[in-house]
Amino acid sequence: MGFFLETLFGGLMSGMLYALIGLGFVLIFKASGVFNFAQGAMVLVAALCMARFSEWIPKWFGFSSLLLADVLAFAVSVALMWLLAVVVERLVLRHLVNQEATTLLMATLGIAYFLEGFGQIAFGASVYTINVGMPKDPAMILDSVFEGGLLINLEDLTAAVVAAILVAVLALFFQVTATGRALRAVADDHQAAQSVGIPLNRIWVIVWTVAGIVALVAGIIWGSKFGVQFTLATATLRALPVVILGGLTSVPGAIIGGLIIGVGEKLSEVYIGPLVGGGIEIWFAYVLALVFLLFRPQGLFGEKIIDRV
Repeated sequence: MGFFLETLFGGLMSGMLYALIGLGFVLIFKASGVFNFAQGAMVLVAALCMARFSEWIPKWFGFSSLLLADVLAFAVSVALMWLLAVVVERLVLRHLVNQEATTLLMATLGIAYFLEGFGQIAFGASVYTINVGMPKDPAMILDSVFEGGLLINLEDLTAAVVAAILVAVLALFFQVTATGRALRAVADDHQAAQSVGIPLNRIWVIVWTVAGIVALVAGIIWGSKFGVQFTLATATLRALPVVILGGLTSVPGAIIGGLIIGVGEKLSEVYIGPLVGGGIEIWFAYVLALVFLLFRPQGLFGEKIIDRV
């Protein structure tokens, strides 16, 4: 029982990280109706910015406090994500209002390749580390309940708590604030939102900025665990099944989808993998996503589209 719970907890922790990355896809889709293939590149650039400025700021200003350097690096990274949102809106989205979804999709592909090239030019192509003080050592808990206790990775637990807080804040933002309601209105119909006075351009800047901040948090967590390297841009493709499972328009769906996939990967690899030669963790999420595309394409919490003729 103890080993099962350790595997279950490990899956939940991985699922929260998947959900955090998938959340960026959901945010952009809710505001523009297009799947943002640049989200992975945004995670990469945000993580590179955090890693490099954490290294550069103490050298430039002679800080001895690493905490202060990390705080300033985070602030600079947030500013960069905001600047990226402004540039994308001014140079790309503003000129593609009311265009076909395929056109916007291709635009995000172009943004993704640009960001990868920009990241390499501005920050270099080496592997960098991010150290924000997340605990690295595992901890033993519930010694009195299970023989030998349960081994928990404190870094994964910290990351899951941070992700859960961020998700809760975003859920409240969408449901309670006027800006959040405006974002949902824009997602439903661009022209109708404009007709009632909602500034489409400002809304897009806000949502791309929020998605950039989510990408930054995901990049910090991922970089703290595995280091920041350019494969991070493609690693986020592992979050695609999350949004397919949870639904492209649902913030809670991204969370539930991430948890289901994280737990499913771990349990299937541990209990079924030895019977079939292993490797299930690599393709489990994509097979599950394929099943949902066949039988419930809108996902668990997505909105079912009904066309009336």
